[in-house]
Amino acid sequence: MQQVYTAQSAAVFERQQKQFGPLGKTVYQLQPMNELHLSKTYRADNGLTDASDPIFSYILSGIAAFILLIACINFINLTIARSVKRAKEIGIRKVVGGDRMQLIMQFMGESFILSIAAFLLALILVQLSLPVFNELSNKSLAISYLFDLKLVGGYLLLFFMTGFLAGFYPSLVLSGFNPVKVLYNRFTLSGKNYLQKGLVILQFTLASFLIIGTITIYWQFRYLTTRQLGYDDKDLVILRHNRIPYLRADAFRDELMKSSAVADVAFKNSGDWMTSAKVKGDQTVNFSYETVDEKYLPLLKIPVVKGRNFSKAFPSDSTHAVLVNEAFVKTAGWKDPIGQEVNFWYNKDEKYIVVGVVKDYHYIDLKQQIREQLFTMKNSNQYGATYVKIKPGKETAALAHIATTYKKYFPLSPYEYTFMNDENMKRYESEAKWKQIILFSAILTIFISCIGLFGLSVLSAEKRTKEIGIRKVLGASVAAVVTILSTDFLKLVIISFVLAMPLAWIVSNKWLEAYPYRITVSWWIFATAAFLVVGVALMTVSFYAIKAAVADPVKSLKGE
Repeated sequence: MQQVYTAQSAAVFERQQKQFGPLGKTVYQLQPMNELHLSKTYRADNGLTDASDPIFSYILSGIAAFILLIACINFINLTIARSVKRAKEIGIRKVVGGDRMQLIMQFMGESFILSIAAFLLALILVQLSLPVFNELSNKSLAISYLFDLKLVGGYLLLFFMTGFLAGFYPSLVLSGFNPVKVLYNRFTLSGKNYLQKGLVILQFTLASFLIIGTITIYWQFRYLTTRQLGYDDKDLVILRHNRIPYLRADAFRDELMKSSAVADVAFKNSGDWMTSAKVKGDQTVNFSYETVDEKYLPLLKIPVVKGRNFSKAFPSDSTHAVLVNEAFVKTAGWKDPIGQEVNFWYNKDEKYIVVGVVKDYHYIDLKQQIREQLFTMKNSNQYGATYVKIKPGKETAALAHIATTYKKYFPLSPYEYTFMNDENMKRYESEAKWKQIILFSAILTIFISCIGLFGLSVLSAEKRTKEIGIRKVLGASVAAVVTILSTDFLKLVIISFVLAMPLAWIVSNKWLEAYPYRITVSWWIFATAAFLVVGVALMTVSFYAIKAAVADPVKSLKGE
Protein backbone atom coordinates (compact mmCIF):
# COMPACT_ATOMS: atom_id res chain seq x y z
CA MET A 1 0.00 0.00 0.00
CA GLN A 2 2.84 2.38 0.88
CA GLN A 3 4.45 1.75 -2.53
CA VAL A 4 1.14 2.58 -4.26
CA TYR A 5 0.87 5.93 -2.40
CA THR A 6 4.54 6.70 -3.14
CA ALA A 7 4.01 6.03 -6.86
CA GLN A 8 0.87 8.20 -6.92
CA SER A 9 2.68 11.05 -5.15
CA ALA A 10 5.60 10.83 -7.54
CA ALA A 11 3.23 11.04 -10.51
CA VAL A 12 1.52 14.13 -9.06
CA PHE A 13 4.84 15.90 -8.45
CA GLU A 14 6.06 15.05 -11.92
CA ARG A 15 2.87 16.45 -13.45
CA GLN A 16 3.16 19.66 -11.39
CA GLN A 17 6.80 20.13 -12.35
CA LYS A 18 5.91 19.98 -16.02
CA GLN A 19 3.16 22.57 -15.56
CA PHE A 20 4.63 24.92 -12.93
CA GLY A 21 8.37 24.36 -13.23
CA PRO A 22 10.84 23.12 -10.54
CA LEU A 23 9.25 22.56 -7.13
CA GLY A 24 10.91 22.81 -3.74
CA LYS A 25 11.47 19.88 -1.43
CA THR A 26 8.25 18.54 0.07
CA VAL A 27 8.21 16.74 3.41
CA TYR A 28 5.26 14.75 4.76
CA GLN A 29 4.64 14.91 8.51
CA LEU A 30 2.17 13.34 10.90
CA GLN A 31 0.35 15.49 13.43
CA PRO A 32 -0.72 14.03 16.81
CA MET A 33 -4.50 13.99 17.20
CA ASN A 34 -4.36 15.78 20.56
CA GLU A 35 -2.61 18.75 18.92
CA LEU A 36 -5.24 19.39 16.25
CA HIS A 37 -7.44 21.64 18.36
CA LEU A 38 -4.77 24.05 19.60
CA SER A 39 -2.16 23.82 16.87
CA LYS A 40 -0.88 27.14 15.49
CA THR A 41 1.22 25.50 12.77
CA TYR A 42 -1.37 23.14 11.23
CA ARG A 43 -4.84 24.55 11.74
CA ALA A 44 -7.90 22.27 11.72
CA ASP A 45 -9.57 22.23 8.29
CA ASN A 46 -11.11 19.83 5.74
CA GLY A 47 -14.29 19.44 7.76
CA LEU A 48 -12.79 19.99 11.21
CA THR A 49 -14.30 23.04 12.88
CA ASP A 50 -13.97 25.17 16.02
CA ALA A 51 -10.18 25.08 16.11
CA SER A 52 -8.78 27.28 18.84
CA ASP A 53 -5.63 29.21 19.65
CA PRO A 54 -3.55 28.28 22.71
CA ILE A 55 -3.39 31.96 23.63
CA PHE A 56 -7.09 31.76 24.54
CA SER A 57 -6.35 29.00 27.04
CA TYR A 58 -3.61 31.12 28.57
CA ILE A 59 -5.95 34.12 28.81
CA LEU A 60 -8.67 32.10 30.55
CA SER A 61 -6.12 30.55 32.92
CA GLY A 62 -4.74 34.01 33.68
CA ILE A 63 -8.21 35.37 34.43
CA ALA A 64 -8.94 32.41 36.74
CA ALA A 65 -5.62 33.01 38.53
CA PHE A 66 -6.46 36.73 38.89
CA ILE A 67 -9.84 35.96 40.45
CA LEU A 68 -8.42 33.32 42.80
CA LEU A 69 -5.61 35.65 43.88
CA ILE A 70 -8.06 38.49 44.56
CA ALA A 71 -10.23 36.14 46.64
CA CYS A 72 -7.17 35.09 48.70
CA ILE A 73 -6.27 38.75 49.20
CA ASN A 74 -9.79 39.47 50.44
CA PHE A 75 -9.57 36.59 52.91
CA ILE A 76 -6.20 37.77 54.25
CA ASN A 77 -7.26 41.40 54.60
CA LEU A 78 -10.62 40.66 56.19
CA THR A 79 -9.18 38.06 58.57
CA ILE A 80 -6.53 40.47 59.80
CA ALA A 81 -9.00 43.37 59.98
CA ARG A 82 -11.43 41.30 62.05
CA SER A 83 -8.64 40.07 64.32
CA VAL A 84 -9.51 42.77 66.88
CA LYS A 85 -12.87 41.04 67.43
CA ARG A 86 -11.10 37.71 68.12
CA ALA A 87 -8.37 39.19 70.29
CA LYS A 88 -9.91 38.13 73.60
CA GLU A 89 -10.48 34.58 72.35
CA ILE A 90 -6.80 34.33 71.43
CA GLY A 91 -5.73 35.84 74.75
CA ILE A 92 -7.80 33.35 76.76
CA ARG A 93 -6.47 30.42 74.71
CA LYS A 94 -2.91 31.51 75.47
CA VAL A 95 -3.62 32.04 79.17
CA VAL A 96 -5.05 28.51 79.59
CA GLY A 97 -1.98 26.96 77.99
CA GLY A 98 -2.35 27.15 74.24
CA ASP A 99 0.95 27.71 72.47
CA ARG A 100 1.52 29.58 69.22
CA MET A 101 1.81 26.46 67.05
CA GLN A 102 -1.61 25.27 68.21
CA LEU A 103 -3.12 28.63 67.29
CA ILE A 104 -1.40 28.57 63.89
CA MET A 105 -2.81 25.10 63.24
CA GLN A 106 -6.28 26.27 64.33
CA PHE A 107 -6.33 29.24 61.97
CA MET A 108 -4.81 27.25 59.13
CA GLY A 109 -7.49 24.61 59.72
CA GLU A 110 -10.19 27.28 59.52
CA SER A 111 -8.70 28.45 56.23
CA PHE A 112 -8.72 24.91 54.80
CA ILE A 113 -12.31 24.32 55.95
CA LEU A 114 -13.40 27.50 54.15
CA SER A 115 -11.43 26.37 51.08
CA ILE A 116 -13.23 23.00 51.11
CA ALA A 117 -16.61 24.72 51.36
CA ALA A 118 -15.65 27.11 48.55
CA PHE A 119 -14.38 24.23 46.39
CA LEU A 120 -17.62 22.26 46.78
CA LEU A 121 -19.67 25.38 46.07
CA ALA A 122 -17.50 26.03 43.01
CA LEU A 123 -18.34 22.59 41.60
CA ILE A 124 -22.05 23.40 41.92
CA LEU A 125 -21.57 26.81 40.27
CA VAL A 126 -19.54 25.24 37.44
CA GLN A 127 -22.36 22.79 36.71
CA LEU A 128 -24.93 25.60 36.73
CA SER A 129 -22.87 28.01 34.63
CA LEU A 130 -21.52 25.53 32.05
CA PRO A 131 -24.40 26.07 29.57
CA VAL A 132 -23.78 29.81 29.61
CA PHE A 133 -20.01 29.37 29.25
CA ASN A 134 -20.45 26.86 26.42
CA GLU A 135 -22.68 29.34 24.64
CA LEU A 136 -20.15 32.14 25.11
CA SER A 137 -17.10 30.13 24.07
CA ASN A 138 -18.77 27.97 21.40
CA LYS A 139 -17.66 24.79 23.21
CA SER A 140 -19.37 21.63 24.44
CA LEU A 141 -17.71 21.14 27.81
CA ALA A 142 -19.17 18.84 30.47
CA ILE A 143 -18.49 18.49 34.20
CA SER A 144 -17.39 14.88 33.59
CA TYR A 145 -14.24 16.21 31.84
CA LEU A 146 -12.98 17.34 35.25
CA PHE A 147 -12.74 13.82 36.67
CA ASP A 148 -9.44 12.96 35.03
CA LEU A 149 -6.70 11.60 37.30
CA LYS A 150 -4.20 14.34 36.36
CA LEU A 151 -6.83 17.04 36.73
CA VAL A 152 -7.93 15.73 40.14
CA GLY A 153 -4.30 15.88 41.26
CA GLY A 154 -4.16 19.46 40.00
CA TYR A 155 -7.33 20.36 41.93
CA LEU A 156 -5.89 18.95 45.15
CA LEU A 157 -2.70 20.94 44.61
CA LEU A 158 -4.74 24.05 43.88
CA PHE A 159 -6.86 23.45 47.00
CA PHE A 160 -3.83 23.13 49.29
CA MET A 161 -2.11 26.15 47.72
CA THR A 162 -5.23 28.28 48.12
CA GLY A 163 -5.78 27.22 51.73
CA PHE A 164 -2.12 27.82 52.56
CA LEU A 165 -1.85 31.20 50.81
CA ALA A 166 -5.08 32.47 52.36
CA GLY A 167 -4.40 31.24 55.89
CA PHE A 168 -0.63 31.34 56.46
CA TYR A 169 -0.05 35.05 57.06
CA PRO A 170 -3.23 35.69 59.10
CA SER A 171 -2.38 32.69 61.32
CA LEU A 172 1.07 34.19 62.04
CA VAL A 173 -0.43 37.58 62.89
CA LEU A 174 -3.27 36.26 65.08
CA SER A 175 -1.13 33.76 66.97
CA GLY A 176 1.37 36.47 67.90
CA PHE A 177 -1.04 38.60 70.00
CA ASN A 178 0.11 39.55 73.53
CA PRO A 179 -2.45 38.00 75.95
CA VAL A 180 -1.95 40.68 78.67
CA LYS A 181 -2.66 43.59 76.33
CA VAL A 182 -5.56 41.73 74.76
CA LEU A 183 -7.34 40.93 78.02
CA TYR A 184 -6.87 44.48 79.35
CA ASN A 185 -8.32 45.99 76.13
CA ARG A 186 -5.00 47.65 75.36
CA PHE A 187 -4.51 45.81 72.11
CA THR A 188 -4.46 47.56 68.76
CA LEU A 189 -3.03 46.51 65.40
CA SER A 190 0.28 48.33 65.32
CA GLY A 191 2.21 49.54 62.32
CA LYS A 192 1.13 51.14 59.09
CA ASN A 193 -0.56 47.99 57.72
CA TYR A 194 1.64 48.13 54.64
CA LEU A 195 0.87 44.52 53.73
CA GLN A 196 -2.90 45.07 53.83
CA LYS A 197 -2.60 48.22 51.76
CA GLY A 198 -0.26 46.46 49.36
CA LEU A 199 -2.74 43.62 48.90
CA VAL A 200 -5.59 46.08 48.25
CA ILE A 201 -3.41 47.81 45.65
CA LEU A 202 -2.57 44.46 44.03
CA GLN A 203 -6.19 43.32 43.70
CA PHE A 204 -7.36 46.64 42.27
CA THR A 205 -4.37 46.70 39.92
CA LEU A 206 -5.56 43.38 38.51
CA ALA A 207 -9.16 44.62 38.33
CA SER A 208 -8.09 47.86 36.59
CA PHE A 209 -5.97 45.87 34.14
CA LEU A 210 -8.96 43.72 33.17
CA ILE A 211 -11.27 46.72 32.80
CA ILE A 212 -8.82 48.51 30.49
CA GLY A 213 -8.49 45.28 28.50
CA THR A 214 -12.26 44.94 28.29
CA ILE A 215 -12.69 48.47 26.94
CA THR A 216 -9.91 47.90 24.39
CA ILE A 217 -11.46 44.65 23.15
CA TYR A 218 -14.91 46.24 22.98
CA TRP A 219 -13.76 49.16 20.84
CA GLN A 220 -11.63 46.98 18.59
CA PHE A 221 -14.64 44.73 17.99
CA ARG A 222 -16.79 47.78 17.33
CA TYR A 223 -14.17 49.05 14.89
CA LEU A 224 -14.09 45.71 13.05
CA THR A 225 -17.87 45.57 12.71
CA THR A 226 -18.54 49.23 11.82
CA ARG A 227 -15.58 50.15 9.58
CA GLN A 228 -16.46 50.86 5.98
CA LEU A 229 -15.46 47.84 3.88
CA GLY A 230 -15.19 49.70 0.59
CA TYR A 231 -18.35 48.15 -0.84
CA ASP A 232 -22.08 48.02 -0.13
CA ASP A 233 -23.16 44.84 1.67
CA LYS A 234 -26.69 45.96 2.57
CA ASP A 235 -29.73 44.09 1.21
CA LEU A 236 -27.38 41.73 -0.62
CA VAL A 237 -28.28 38.03 -0.81
CA ILE A 238 -25.70 35.40 -1.77
CA LEU A 239 -26.72 32.10 -3.38
CA ARG A 240 -24.09 29.38 -3.64
CA HIS A 241 -24.84 26.66 -6.14
CA ASN A 242 -23.41 24.24 -8.66
CA ARG A 243 -21.18 25.86 -11.21
CA ILE A 244 -23.00 27.33 -14.16
CA PRO A 245 -21.52 28.51 -17.49
CA TYR A 246 -21.67 32.03 -18.83
CA LEU A 247 -24.79 31.67 -21.03
CA ARG A 248 -26.84 29.78 -18.42
CA ALA A 249 -25.95 32.48 -15.90
CA ASP A 250 -27.49 35.12 -18.16
CA ALA A 251 -30.74 33.14 -18.35
CA PHE A 252 -30.76 32.72 -14.55
CA ARG A 253 -30.24 36.46 -14.15
CA ASP A 254 -33.09 37.30 -16.54
CA GLU A 255 -35.44 35.05 -14.56
CA LEU A 256 -34.46 36.65 -11.24
CA MET A 257 -34.88 40.15 -12.64
CA LYS A 258 -38.54 39.48 -13.48
CA SER A 259 -39.42 40.35 -9.87
CA SER A 260 -39.88 44.05 -9.08
CA ALA A 261 -38.35 43.35 -5.64
CA VAL A 262 -34.96 42.51 -7.18
CA ALA A 263 -32.75 45.50 -8.01
CA ASP A 264 -29.88 43.73 -9.80
CA VAL A 265 -28.01 40.42 -10.10
CA ALA A 266 -24.30 39.62 -10.52
CA PHE A 267 -22.17 36.48 -10.65
CA LYS A 268 -18.86 35.39 -9.16
CA ASN A 269 -16.83 32.22 -8.73
CA SER A 270 -17.42 30.17 -5.60
CA GLY A 271 -14.83 29.94 -2.83
CA ASP A 272 -11.41 31.57 -2.74
CA TRP A 273 -9.09 30.99 -5.64
CA MET A 274 -5.40 31.76 -5.24
CA THR A 275 -2.85 31.61 -8.03
CA SER A 276 0.13 33.50 -9.45
CA ALA A 277 1.25 35.08 -12.70
CA LYS A 278 4.23 36.95 -14.07
CA VAL A 279 4.50 40.68 -14.70
CA LYS A 280 7.36 42.75 -16.06
CA GLY A 281 8.81 39.64 -17.67
CA ASP A 282 9.90 37.43 -14.76
CA GLN A 283 8.40 39.04 -11.61
CA THR A 284 5.88 36.67 -9.99
CA VAL A 285 2.83 38.04 -8.17
CA ASN A 286 0.54 35.88 -6.01
CA PHE A 287 -3.07 37.03 -5.93
CA SER A 288 -6.70 36.20 -5.30
CA TYR A 289 -8.20 35.15 -8.63
CA GLU A 290 -11.82 36.29 -9.12
CA THR A 291 -14.11 35.35 -12.00
CA VAL A 292 -16.94 37.91 -12.21
CA ASP A 293 -19.33 39.37 -14.72
CA GLU A 294 -19.67 43.00 -15.78
CA LYS A 295 -22.41 43.62 -13.16
CA TYR A 296 -20.37 42.56 -10.11
CA LEU A 297 -18.44 45.75 -9.34
CA PRO A 298 -21.39 48.16 -9.93
CA LEU A 299 -23.67 45.92 -7.83
CA LEU A 300 -21.33 46.10 -4.83
CA LYS A 301 -20.53 49.79 -5.56
CA ILE A 302 -16.81 49.07 -5.84
CA PRO A 303 -15.20 51.97 -7.74
CA VAL A 304 -12.83 51.57 -10.68
CA VAL A 305 -10.18 54.24 -10.02
CA LYS A 306 -8.32 53.91 -13.35
CA GLY A 307 -9.34 52.62 -16.73
CA ARG A 308 -12.74 50.98 -17.07
CA ASN A 309 -14.92 48.09 -15.90
CA PHE A 310 -15.66 44.98 -17.94
CA SER A 311 -18.24 45.55 -20.65
CA LYS A 312 -20.05 43.41 -23.22
CA ALA A 313 -19.34 46.23 -25.65
CA PHE A 314 -15.76 44.91 -25.73
CA PRO A 315 -15.86 41.23 -26.82
CA SER A 316 -12.17 40.82 -25.96
CA ASP A 317 -12.96 41.41 -22.26
CA SER A 318 -14.10 37.79 -21.98
CA THR A 319 -10.87 36.46 -23.46
CA HIS A 320 -7.92 38.83 -22.96
CA ALA A 321 -8.79 41.52 -20.37
CA VAL A 322 -8.35 41.65 -16.59
CA LEU A 323 -8.89 44.12 -13.78
CA VAL A 324 -6.52 44.37 -10.82
CA ASN A 325 -6.78 46.09 -7.44
CA GLU A 326 -4.50 48.81 -6.07
CA ALA A 327 -2.56 46.30 -3.94
CA PHE A 328 -1.72 44.34 -7.11
CA VAL A 329 -0.48 47.50 -8.84
CA LYS A 330 1.69 48.37 -5.84
CA THR A 331 3.23 44.87 -5.68
CA ALA A 332 3.83 44.81 -9.44
CA GLY A 333 5.51 48.22 -9.26
CA TRP A 334 3.54 49.69 -12.16
CA LYS A 335 3.43 53.45 -12.55
CA ASP A 336 0.83 53.23 -15.30
CA PRO A 337 -1.04 49.91 -14.93
CA ILE A 338 -3.43 50.34 -17.88
CA GLY A 339 -2.21 48.23 -20.81
CA GLN A 340 0.23 46.19 -18.71
CA GLU A 341 0.54 42.47 -19.42
CA VAL A 342 -0.22 39.66 -16.94
CA ASN A 343 1.26 36.35 -18.04
CA PHE A 344 -0.27 33.07 -16.79
CA TRP A 345 2.93 31.35 -17.95
CA TYR A 346 1.98 27.90 -16.63
CA ASN A 347 -1.24 27.78 -18.68
CA LYS A 348 0.10 27.57 -22.25
CA ASP A 349 1.52 31.10 -22.01
CA GLU A 350 -1.94 32.62 -21.45
CA LYS A 351 -1.63 36.42 -21.39
CA TYR A 352 -4.03 39.21 -20.42
CA ILE A 353 -4.08 43.00 -20.65
CA VAL A 354 -5.01 45.20 -17.68
CA VAL A 355 -7.96 47.45 -18.64
CA GLY A 356 -8.85 48.83 -15.21
CA VAL A 357 -7.76 49.26 -11.58
CA VAL A 358 -10.23 48.54 -8.79
CA LYS A 359 -10.03 50.47 -5.54
CA ASP A 360 -8.87 48.29 -2.65
CA TYR A 361 -11.78 46.94 -0.62
CA HIS A 362 -12.00 44.44 2.23
CA TYR A 363 -13.02 41.29 0.39
CA ILE A 364 -11.50 39.35 3.29
CA ASP A 365 -12.04 40.14 6.96
CA LEU A 366 -10.29 43.02 8.69
CA LYS A 367 -8.07 40.58 10.57
CA GLN A 368 -6.05 40.27 7.36
CA GLN A 369 -4.26 42.82 5.20
CA ILE A 370 -5.86 43.49 1.82
CA ARG A 371 -4.07 41.21 -0.62
CA GLU A 372 -3.46 41.43 -4.34
CA GLN A 373 -6.60 40.72 -6.38
CA LEU A 374 -7.21 40.06 -10.09
CA PHE A 375 -10.58 39.93 -11.86
CA THR A 376 -11.36 38.11 -15.08
CA MET A 377 -14.50 37.67 -17.15
CA LYS A 378 -13.10 34.60 -18.88
CA ASN A 379 -15.95 32.64 -20.53
CA SER A 380 -14.42 29.25 -19.85
CA ASN A 381 -14.48 29.87 -16.08
CA GLN A 382 -17.82 29.05 -14.47
CA TYR A 383 -19.74 30.90 -11.77
CA GLY A 384 -20.54 29.32 -8.42
CA ALA A 385 -22.19 32.22 -6.56
CA THR A 386 -25.01 34.59 -7.41
CA TYR A 387 -25.30 38.02 -5.76
CA VAL A 388 -28.83 39.40 -5.67
CA LYS A 389 -29.49 43.00 -4.67
CA ILE A 390 -32.91 43.36 -3.02
CA LYS A 391 -34.86 46.60 -2.96
CA PRO A 392 -35.23 47.93 0.61
CA GLY A 393 -38.43 46.82 2.35
CA LYS A 394 -39.19 44.05 -0.17
CA GLU A 395 -37.23 41.20 1.43
CA THR A 396 -40.18 38.79 1.74
CA ALA A 397 -41.31 39.07 -1.89
CA ALA A 398 -37.74 38.95 -3.17
CA LEU A 399 -36.77 35.85 -1.17
CA ALA A 400 -39.91 34.02 -2.27
CA HIS A 401 -39.16 34.75 -5.93
CA ILE A 402 -35.47 33.83 -5.51
CA ALA A 403 -36.41 30.48 -3.93
CA THR A 404 -38.82 29.63 -6.78
CA THR A 405 -36.29 30.55 -9.45
CA TYR A 406 -33.44 28.71 -7.73
CA LYS A 407 -35.42 25.46 -7.49
CA LYS A 408 -36.27 25.76 -11.16
CA TYR A 409 -32.63 26.06 -12.24
CA PHE A 410 -31.08 23.83 -9.55
CA PRO A 411 -33.74 21.22 -8.71
CA LEU A 412 -31.24 18.76 -7.22
CA SER A 413 -29.38 21.28 -5.03
CA PRO A 414 -30.58 22.40 -1.58
CA TYR A 415 -31.70 26.01 -1.54
CA GLU A 416 -29.61 28.08 0.87
CA TYR A 417 -29.00 31.78 1.02
CA THR A 418 -27.15 34.21 3.25
CA PHE A 419 -27.18 37.97 3.60
CA MET A 420 -23.78 39.50 2.93
CA ASN A 421 -23.82 41.69 6.05
CA ASP A 422 -24.63 38.64 8.22
CA GLU A 423 -21.77 36.75 6.63
CA ASN A 424 -19.42 39.64 7.35
CA MET A 425 -20.49 39.67 11.01
CA LYS A 426 -19.82 35.93 11.34
CA ARG A 427 -16.18 36.59 10.55
CA TYR A 428 -15.85 38.22 13.96
CA GLU A 429 -17.71 35.67 16.06
CA SER A 430 -14.59 34.80 18.06
CA GLU A 431 -13.98 38.49 18.86
CA ALA A 432 -17.63 38.87 19.91
CA LYS A 433 -17.42 35.89 22.23
CA TRP A 434 -14.13 37.04 23.73
CA LYS A 435 -15.61 40.47 24.30
CA GLN A 436 -18.36 38.85 26.38
CA ILE A 437 -16.00 36.53 28.27
CA ILE A 438 -13.60 39.34 29.18
CA LEU A 439 -16.53 41.59 30.13
CA PHE A 440 -17.97 39.01 32.54
CA SER A 441 -14.50 38.37 33.94
CA ALA A 442 -13.89 42.07 34.54
CA ILE A 443 -17.29 42.46 36.23
CA LEU A 444 -16.62 39.44 38.46
CA THR A 445 -13.12 40.70 39.31
CA ILE A 446 -14.24 44.20 40.27
CA PHE A 447 -17.19 42.73 42.22
CA ILE A 448 -14.91 40.48 44.29
CA SER A 449 -12.48 43.35 44.83
CA CYS A 450 -15.30 45.60 45.98
CA ILE A 451 -16.50 42.95 48.44
CA GLY A 452 -13.12 43.08 50.12
CA LEU A 453 -13.03 46.87 49.99
CA PHE A 454 -16.51 47.07 51.48
CA GLY A 455 -15.53 44.73 54.33
CA LEU A 456 -12.44 46.78 55.11
CA SER A 457 -14.41 50.03 55.04
CA VAL A 458 -17.00 48.59 57.46
CA LEU A 459 -14.32 47.48 59.91
CA SER A 460 -12.49 50.80 59.55
CA ALA A 461 -15.68 52.71 60.37
CA GLU A 462 -16.38 50.44 63.35
CA LYS A 463 -12.90 51.03 64.77
CA ARG A 464 -13.33 54.79 64.38
CA THR A 465 -16.84 54.99 65.85
CA LYS A 466 -15.86 57.24 68.77
CA GLU A 467 -13.67 59.41 66.54
CA ILE A 468 -16.66 59.95 64.23
CA GLY A 469 -18.88 60.82 67.21
CA ILE A 470 -16.39 63.35 68.56
CA ARG A 471 -15.95 64.97 65.12
CA LYS A 472 -19.71 65.34 64.72
CA VAL A 473 -20.08 66.83 68.20
CA LEU A 474 -17.38 69.35 67.30
CA GLY A 475 -19.33 70.34 64.20
CA ALA A 476 -18.05 68.11 61.38
CA SER A 477 -20.56 67.69 58.55
CA VAL A 478 -21.65 64.36 57.09
CA ALA A 479 -19.72 65.11 53.88
CA ALA A 480 -16.54 65.82 55.88
CA VAL A 481 -16.84 62.54 57.81
CA VAL A 482 -17.50 60.56 54.61
CA THR A 483 -14.46 62.19 52.99
CA ILE A 484 -12.26 61.25 55.96
CA LEU A 485 -13.41 57.63 55.90
CA SER A 486 -13.15 57.28 52.12
CA THR A 487 -9.94 59.11 51.31
CA ASP A 488 -7.49 56.45 52.49
CA PHE A 489 -9.16 53.71 50.44
CA LEU A 490 -9.53 55.89 47.34
CA LYS A 491 -5.82 56.72 47.49
CA LEU A 492 -5.07 52.99 47.29
CA VAL A 493 -7.44 52.54 44.34
CA ILE A 494 -5.88 55.47 42.46
CA ILE A 495 -2.38 54.07 43.07
CA SER A 496 -3.63 50.72 41.77
CA PHE A 497 -4.90 52.27 38.57
CA VAL A 498 -1.65 54.18 38.01
CA LEU A 499 0.28 50.90 38.37
CA ALA A 500 -2.11 49.06 36.03
CA MET A 501 -1.86 51.65 33.24
CA PRO A 502 1.60 50.83 31.79
CA LEU A 503 1.02 47.06 31.98
CA ALA A 504 -2.41 47.39 30.34
CA TRP A 505 -0.98 49.68 27.65
CA ILE A 506 1.77 47.19 26.78
CA VAL A 507 -0.53 44.15 26.72
CA SER A 508 -3.31 45.95 24.81
CA ASN A 509 -0.91 47.11 22.10
CA LYS A 510 0.62 43.65 21.89
CA TRP A 511 -2.83 42.13 21.42
CA LEU A 512 -3.81 44.73 18.80
CA GLU A 513 -0.69 43.95 16.76
CA ALA A 514 -2.49 40.84 15.50
CA TYR A 515 -4.91 43.12 13.61
CA PRO A 516 -3.62 45.06 10.59
CA TYR A 517 -6.62 47.39 10.96
CA ARG A 518 -7.00 48.44 14.57
CA ILE A 519 -7.81 51.18 17.00
CA THR A 520 -5.21 53.23 18.84
CA VAL A 521 -4.93 52.79 22.60
CA SER A 522 -5.77 56.42 23.42
CA TRP A 523 -5.96 58.39 26.64
CA TRP A 524 -9.77 58.25 26.70
CA ILE A 525 -9.68 54.46 27.19
CA PHE A 526 -7.70 54.96 30.39
CA ALA A 527 -9.91 57.89 31.42
CA THR A 528 -13.04 55.77 30.99
CA ALA A 529 -11.50 52.88 32.94
CA ALA A 530 -10.36 55.26 35.71
CA PHE A 531 -13.85 56.73 35.97
CA LEU A 532 -15.36 53.24 36.28
CA VAL A 533 -12.83 51.89 38.79
CA VAL A 534 -12.78 54.96 41.03
CA GLY A 535 -16.55 55.42 40.74
CA VAL A 536 -17.32 51.84 41.74
CA ALA A 537 -14.78 51.95 44.58
CA LEU A 538 -16.19 55.28 45.82
CA MET A 539 -19.74 53.91 45.86
CA THR A 540 -18.54 50.81 47.69
CA VAL A 541 -16.65 52.71 50.39
CA SER A 542 -19.19 55.52 50.73
CA PHE A 543 -22.12 53.18 51.35
CA TYR A 544 -21.12 52.33 54.91
CA ALA A 545 -19.22 55.60 55.43
CA ILE A 546 -22.47 57.55 54.95
CA LYS A 547 -24.26 55.21 57.33
CA ALA A 548 -21.58 55.79 59.97
CA ALA A 549 -21.55 59.54 59.34
CA VAL A 550 -25.30 60.00 59.85
CA ALA A 551 -25.37 57.86 63.03
CA ASP A 552 -26.31 59.53 66.31
CA PRO A 553 -23.03 60.72 67.94
CA VAL A 554 -24.53 60.26 71.42
CA LYS A 555 -24.88 56.50 70.84
CA SER A 556 -21.36 56.37 69.37
CA LEU A 557 -19.83 58.01 72.45
CA LYS A 558 -21.86 55.92 74.93
CA GLY A 559 -20.64 52.59 73.46
CA GLU A 560 -17.71 50.68 74.93
